[in-house]
Amino acid sequence: CCRCASGAWSEPSAVRNTILERLDAAGRTAVVEFYPGVNAADVTGIFRPDDFDLILRSDDFAVSPEETDAMIAEDLTDDPVFGYMTRRSLRDFFPEDRLRQARRLAENAKGRVLIAGVGASLISAGDICIMADITRWEIQLRYRRGLSNWNTAKSRVSGREKYKRGFFAEWRWGDEIKDRLLGQMDLYLDCTREGSPVLVNGDAYRAALARTARKPFRLVPYYDPGVWGGDWMKNKFCLPDNGSNYAWSFDGVPEENSLIMDFGGIEAETPAMNLILTHAREILGEGVFGRFGREFPIRFDMLDTIHGQNLSLQVHPLTEYIQKQFGMHYTQDESYYLLDTDGSAPCVYLGIKTGTDPDEMLSALRAAQEGGVPFDADKYVNRIPVKKHDHVLIPAGTVHCSGAGSMVLEISATPYIFTFKLWDWGRVDLDGKPRPIHIDHGAANIQWDRDTEFVKQNLIGQTRLIAASERGVIEKTGLDRREFIDTFRLTTSSSLDFSGGGSVTVANLTEGGSALLESPEGLFEPFPLHYAETCIIPEAAGDYRLVSPAKEEVRLIAARVRVQ
Repeated sequence: CCRCASGAWSEPSAVRNTILERLDAAGRTAVVEFYPGVNAADVTGIFRPDDFDLILRSDDFAVSPEETDAMIAEDLTDDPVFGYMTRRSLRDFFPEDRLRQARRLAENAKGRVLIAGVGASLISAGDICIMADITRWEIQLRYRRGLSNWNTAKSRVSGREKYKRGFFAEWRWGDEIKDRLLGQMDLYLDCTREGSPVLVNGDAYRAALARTARKPFRLVPYYDPGVWGGDWMKNKFCLPDNGSNYAWSFDGVPEENSLIMDFGGIEAETPAMNLILTHAREILGEGVFGRFGREFPIRFDMLDTIHGQNLSLQVHPLTEYIQKQFGMHYTQDESYYLLDTDGSAPCVYLGIKTGTDPDEMLSALRAAQEGGVPFDADKYVNRIPVKKHDHVLIPAGTVHCSGAGSMVLEISATPYIFTFKLWDWGRVDLDGKPRPIHIDHGAANIQWDRDTEFVKQNLIGQTRLIAASERGVIEKTGLDRREFIDTFRLTTSSSLDFSGGGSVTVANLTEGGSALLESPEGLFEPFPLHYAETCIIPEAAGDYRLVSPAKEEVRLIAARVRVQ
């Protein structure tokens, strides 16, 4: 939560009056650009029928829904999960003659004009510009409640298909437009809470982002059920009963998570990705920015199988494969850090057993998927016992999954959607339908030389001591030399200094009730972090100090990009 000076309005009449006053002072045309997923009623409902002489919906000047569907079909592909990162821009869906028509209508109006919707800013810059925004998690929840994708003729579409279109296409267009507008918009409209938009002065919003970019901060976590989910997070975080166990927690993913900003007691929720779009250099550091641009390359999430089930047996694509097949620049190398276990001999399936015949294993996977004998994972895949605070490394191309009875902090590169499931233990998802399996994709990426010996020598037990003193211990716990992320574990009962290493850091408190992050140089105020919470430490925040206020042992796992 970022606390800022006032500059926001939440009471409906105040929101309306502020917009109209700003408009009358500047001219007569207001442009409200929607991020795909914003409810139009949340914007138009702000005003009275006679507030505008003319209201233009940008959707009316786009190509037809059928044309939109056809134009992105190649990017979305026929696969139920994967597509290609769109090669289209939003401008492609707005023919120039229709944009000219809309401009003429606006110019000929006698009074105030409102141009609103996805692509509204393509019609006109307006006399004032408002960015109507929404978090991606809220979009996903609305998909599940029935929200359709933007400008589509398709109906009765599953939530998975809607998410896929958002991930590979709509959110890319939205970020492209937002990247242009965030630096120049007059007002920011938070539409995350349906029916209760919050208006923020553009300058105040930008100032809040600028302050956040130079100090540690937390994102708003969210939790989602899954067929294999456990109950550790439900009990530890006092989560509401949802009719099933929670499987995932996303807590440190700017593309998915959000920030809460407090403007004089008025809270606005905003996609954390906006911070990366506007302050990538301060957040990432020059070296990381030079490699990744306005992308956040590190992801932390949690996988809960305590009193749950095994995850699916899976493999992630190699870099060259993900580039060619899906248009992504880098792949999902990852690792499992064991936050906790339930004492039931938990394990991680990791790598292929030495001597395994690839054709035999793939035949067994395909036969099981077609309803034959269930796949015998223990025959082909190493079953590695794990305990609390173990760190298991999983470079792309390595067959793996977390077994039941563990609470995993997953530390990885960001392209989290590209998981090739090989075997899902013969179960169906929460919706009663089989989860998609991608054996052919998997077969093209499995590294068969990641065998038993390789796993033992390279992927488990790789922790090595970096420094030790009366104040504590610093260890390097990973990742693999093929990966661009380094991870370190800091352990102290007093205080321990650590270098930012010229990179953004993502950190989680894996032991102890609470700790503080302090700046040895006084660059930021002490930042509190509680057990199992994740925070982001911008490169601009400099070095930091881990402090245990209660003098109890605390442990912090910290990940940063390897900068040469």
